Amino acid sequence: MFSKPQPLIMGILNVTPDSFSDGGKYTGLDAALRQAELMIIEGADIIDVGGESTRPGSLSVSATEQIKRVVPVISAIRKQHADIIISIDTTLSEVADAALQAGANMINDVSAGNDDAGILALAAATDTPIILMHMQGTPQTMQDNPVYQDVVAEVQAALQQRIAAALAIGVKPEQIILDPGIGFGKHKADNLHLIAQLEQLVGLGFPVLLGTSRKRFMGNLLQVSVPEELITATAVTTALGVMAGVKLFRVHDVKANRQAADLAWAILNAG
Repeated sequence: MFSKPQPLIMGILNVTPDSFSDGGKYTGLDAALRQAELMIIEGADIIDVGGESTRPGSLSVSATEQIKRVVPVISAIRKQHADIIISIDTTLSEVADAALQAGANMINDVSAGNDDAGILALAAATDTPIILMHMQGTPQTMQDNPVYQDVVAEVQAALQQRIAAALAIGVKPEQIILDPGIGFGKHKADNLHLIAQLEQLVGLGFPVLLGTSRKRFMGNLLQVSVPEELITATAVTTALGVMAGVKLFRVHDVKANRQAADLAWAILNAG
């Protein structure tokens, strides 16, 4: 799946009514397909389809409702694009299983198997790559009062625990991708420290995904209140991530981040 050495761009496709910056835009099948097509044209390597918002304070959505939202979209994308990687963004094994049957070939779990250990077993049984993300708390509580003594060391340690859990259930090392969970149970300073020290996470030896797209900590830092106005800021973090060895970038705005990733990659390899 990761045959080329260049960084990969994962385009976000939220088929939800309440995601933090694009909720409600792609709940119809036609709108979702148009957005997927646009992201592929702009250079997305992966389309990440999610049927449940994980913004701060969001409420959980049943497996039945998530399946109703994501399966028709995944099936339609797969019908039109045989080779594109499709990721299912869910913490529930039932949803992931339905998505894989519909044509998805990657799992993106913001709970890293904590919400439903069956998702790790599913990844093992189907030999499916799985993204394990760090989050302190749950989407409902994660921003109430996150506390760290050493955020980089603690995120590393927590991810190593989830790696061990995945390996113990039969997930192969080459299936595992790590995500530090920028904005998930972290204050602005925590997010900045993690981005500044991405090399440490890359040093664990697994592909790393960075997801900063349009996130509030950048808006607070730059005094920007409209998430859609953080395209440039997101692209800056993408370029920095490439320099640190990050492999995947999960973004709303594919074109700008494709350019940032490709230029940073060229500069990184110029010597």
